Amino acid sequence: MSSPPVAPAPRWPLVLLRTTATALALLALLQVMLAGSFLNGTYESLKDHEGNAMTLATVVVLQLAVAVAVRWPGRGPLWPLWTTLLLAVTVTGQIAAGYARSLGLHVTLGVLLVSGILFVLAGAWRLPLPVRAALPGAAPDGSGGRLPRPGGPVEVSK
Repeated sequence: MSSPPVAPAPRWPLVLLRTTATALALLALLQVMLAGSFLNGTYESLKDHEGNAMTLATVVVLQLAVAVAVRWPGRGPLWPLWTTLLLAVTVTGQIAAGYARSLGLHVTLGVLLVSGILFVLAGAWRLPLPVRAALPGAAPDGSGGRLPRPGGPVEVSK
């Protein structure tokens, strides 16, 4: 008895994972810049640092939902789910340490958080996207009308 054919994994969850991971990396970079600005004496940056932290936490929760969509029917890898869950726990601890003014813990968690965000970013962009289904009226060779990839065979006419 053979098992039924498995549909290919959809592209959209992986595209969303790339999007949220990139947004998190940009927010983390901004967070580091705001912290540095505060330490340089621009005390107004602390309020922006707090607001950016809340935005970063929101995007982590959004990415957690995306990671579930990547994994949901068992077609995607498991690592985005557990790493994003770990990021969510770290962000929560980071925010709590910041409000408690526990700077040693806050800075340490910040370094770990930025490292984790960059790890997820690199992993998200390394995941191969499934091939798109051929559209009606597409080129018969399955290329979708796109140019061949560089490094492929080149035909020269005489």
